[in-house]
Amino acid sequence: MDESLIAAMLASTLRVSTPLILCALAGLFAERAGVVDIGLEGKMLFAAFAAGAAGAAMGSTAIALAAAIGIAVALSWLHGLACVSYPGNQVVSGVAINIIAAGMTVVLGIAWFSQGGQTPALSSEVRLQALFPDAQTWLSGVPWLGRIVGEGLLSHNGLAYLAYALVPLVWWVVFRTRFGLRLRAVGENPHMVDAAGVSVRGIRYAALTINGMLCGLAGSYLVLAQSANFSQNMSAGRGFMALAALIFGRWHPVGALWACLLFGFLDASAIRMQGVALPVVGEVPVQFIQALPYVLTVVLLAGFIGKAVAPQALGKPYLKER
Repeated sequence: MDESLIAAMLASTLRVSTPLILCALAGLFAERAGVVDIGLEGKMLFAAFAAGAAGAAMGSTAIALAAAIGIAVALSWLHGLACVSYPGNQVVSGVAINIIAAGMTVVLGIAWFSQGGQTPALSSEVRLQALFPDAQTWLSGVPWLGRIVGEGLLSHNGLAYLAYALVPLVWWVVFRTRFGLRLRAVGENPHMVDAAGVSVRGIRYAALTINGMLCGLAGSYLVLAQSANFSQNMSAGRGFMALAALIFGRWHPVGALWACLLFGFLDASAIRMQGVALPVVGEVPVQFIQALPYVLTVVLLAGFIGKAVAPQALGKPYLKER
């Protein structure tokens, strides 16, 4: 296979998978603590809008990232208010966040920028740039492998590398620290945690805070790295894909990583296969190729949601006994 095709597919897969990984890790913290998070999609979408609006208004990458993280954390706390402080239905609360985000981003975009719900294009100074811009030039003399490493692995921005570095870090936090032990215990048996004198509400709010921070990074990546501005519904179901990857990965960061890479590869393949004629079947319709990642999401949820063992207290509100 041509090394240029391998390099391009590898680079595209890693780029497309980055927001999915961040969002899946966000969902892992919430659901390991026993809080169902259907609102990943809405938080990512609103964070993308916040990054686009703040970046266009202030011209600062740091402010854009801070705004994205701030709004996503606020939505996570709103979810916590409904489902942790009060015994609200976690699924309904998550769906409400998705609806709020889908509507308010458009309304605010029209009111503030008068561009049909979009934000102005961000300048190159605000957008995230490649961390190693000269890597491909440095490795150009290495036959075959040089282009794959230079373009496929070293052509990404710092946020992309952070997403992949967070996978082992999250594994260590969840499975090797006292906080992780309490987090998992809250998701399995909150009564036992409460009896031990640990605040179930405090652990769940801490998990939702981390959840919001990671969703904010995922949403900001869509605007600061993949696109030049915010557009309506630009998350395009990635939050639901991340949730499917989390379930397919059995609520484990490494398993979720591989599922996200699979989704990213399918998405990258869909872009490359548009207009390509295959033997026997001929040219595959563009709509079918674009639907592949979403079809896989439904298949994984239908096929594995009954086999994967979720945390025992997932979706069950907990009220401290008096």
